[in-house]
Amino acid sequence: MSMDRLSRLLSDDGTPRIGFGGDYNPEQWDPSVWAEDVALMKEAGVNLVSVGIFSWALLEPTEGVYEFGWLDDVLELLHNAGIRVDLANASASPPPWLSHAYPESLPVTRSGVRLGYGSRQAFCASSADYRRAAAALTRKIVDRYASHPAVVMWHVHNEYGCHNQPCYCEVSGRAFQVWLAAKYGTIDAVNAAWGTAFWSQHYSSFREITPPRQSGASVNTCQVLDFARFSSDELLDCFRAEAAIIRDGSSHPVTTNFMGFSMGLDKPIDYWKWSEEMDIVSNDHYLIAADPRGYQELAMTADFLRGLAGGEPWMLMEHSTSAVNWQPRNRAKAPGEMLRNTMQHVARGADAALFFQWRASVAGTEKFHSAMLPHGGVSTARWREVVELGRSLQAISEVVGSRVTPPSVAIIHDTDARWGNELSDHPSVDVDVIAETRRWHSALLSTGVTSDIRRSIDEVSRYDVVIVPVQYLITQDGIDNLTGYVEQGGALIVTYFSGIVDEDDHLHLGSYPGAFAELLGVSMEEFFPLLAEEQVELTRFGFGRVFSEYGTVTTAEVLAEYAGGATAGSPAVTRRSFGTGVAYYVGTSLDRAGMLELLEQVGGGGRIVSAPGASDDVEIVSRSAGDRSWVFVINHGTQAAEVAIVGVELLSGRTVDGSLRVEAGQVAVVRVDAS
Repeated sequence: MSMDRLSRLLSDDGTPRIGFGGDYNPEQWDPSVWAEDVALMKEAGVNLVSVGIFSWALLEPTEGVYEFGWLDDVLELLHNAGIRVDLANASASPPPWLSHAYPESLPVTRSGVRLGYGSRQAFCASSADYRRAAAALTRKIVDRYASHPAVVMWHVHNEYGCHNQPCYCEVSGRAFQVWLAAKYGTIDAVNAAWGTAFWSQHYSSFREITPPRQSGASVNTCQVLDFARFSSDELLDCFRAEAAIIRDGSSHPVTTNFMGFSMGLDKPIDYWKWSEEMDIVSNDHYLIAADPRGYQELAMTADFLRGLAGGEPWMLMEHSTSAVNWQPRNRAKAPGEMLRNTMQHVARGADAALFFQWRASVAGTEKFHSAMLPHGGVSTARWREVVELGRSLQAISEVVGSRVTPPSVAIIHDTDARWGNELSDHPSVDVDVIAETRRWHSALLSTGVTSDIRRSIDEVSRYDVVIVPVQYLITQDGIDNLTGYVEQGGALIVTYFSGIVDEDDHLHLGSYPGAFAELLGVSMEEFFPLLAEEQVELTRFGFGRVFSEYGTVTTAEVLAEYAGGATAGSPAVTRRSFGTGVAYYVGTSLDRAGMLELLEQVGGGGRIVSAPGASDDVEIVSRSAGDRSWVFVINHGTQAAEVAIVGVELLSGRTVDGSLRVEAGQVAVVRVDAS
């Protein structure tokens, strides 16, 4: 088995290595601490650190004046210790001098407030002043360090769009006009796409168009959707410009860190489009302390990243050893939770697991954010867990370069569909594409079924089952692709509030679910969204929540009806044979029992194969290469789990002869060779 590109960067002798380390911010510390940092990194097994992400102000203290001496020293220390560097171009956070000299480079909110500097990412993506300064800094860094032996990859910016997009300033407004002219060609085409005959919004020239700023009533949703696309593209232009400078001077791979599913209308980034620009796809992930099933959200996010990476190994650029600092209540991770979280990412395709950050800060906003080296130092339990994690990753390093065993189930998630669903003035604020996607993913996870996250336009013929949760917006290409999938033998599940509009946010006339109505064989006349905490009984599959509908079937078979309320007698779950496949429609949000019952029916005949021993608390995932596989058993529960398996457990080195016991909160990784 050949190692993947990331592992090769970490190995001189061909030995596979999982990337392990984190953000290293030596500029926050006196140089007398640096040697201790490097020595402790070696003790923990660190082999990769990200350097320079937020160091622009120190690298360029005044415009055009650069100071690299301290970074030279740090890179030399790391190189001498055999620790590789993911070097940032430091463009994520402009220094105060730039914001002070070029105040129009600062972003503006939807209500017209220009944001100040003093935090991070204080810039407008359309600002020529910011772009020029970021390009100059990038060029200086690449010229100086492209051939440095410690540097093995490049880190552009950091968490694009986290704090400064969308920007509604005049500069962004003019850039939006240019973007619209390139997309539509004529102002008449914009008027048609945006439906500007409504509310007297007709435009006579591109110059009249502004960003969708705060207004007296709801702003045109078509305009809001296009502005999200524009905002993503503006940041992508920034990335491309800086990445081009790096690639012109270096052959090392280039990446930037995504943020999982945190890319809604408030942070408009189309990661599907962005992933095509990455040499290595990487991600930051943080658990939400208030989420009792945060590990399921982690698993779903990891599956999403694997989709963005096209099934190739990817990189976890940041997660936390324990608590973060930015949630209302920042709970520490329980003993063993850091190991479980890390192994989840690796099990689902990551070949590197890094943290924010190496040494916990003593000042600044993130001083209460956990780190690999805590405030209490090496005498703490957290440090001992970090060292043990390093040993554990080394023990399973043979999984590097393998792929997650190809799942038989795909879940469709389109960025435009999510953005469209988040637009204003919809039937119910409770219709949440991420929440509904989680319900389906969680039900599959509880049976040990791994699922891929794909787009509606992706090739999906190899999947036995494809699930389409709340696909509010879908293109004709997406409809054609999914229709062809069913026609050729696939099993498709489509949920409520899907196929409602086209890519311009224009309704499909006729019956709901719009673009899917003919394929599914249903004809819904009206939506009857349920009240908060309300549920409706079904004649089968338990109860429905969030949504219900009034209508009938045309060519479909009714599997369940609403048993009461205004929609009593209307179909809630249907099935239609089409071509050699079958299409199911679910007009409500099923409870867990109903969802599992339906999945059992859909998955009959081997379409969905469960993993014995899996449950809500016991996660089972496998990676494979050739005739060998590695089965990860992660016990998130409070009771020991028993799994039938034969192989070698890598963390302990013990042979498993048929039954594996995994204690509460523990992890096992079993190598299985084909007999």
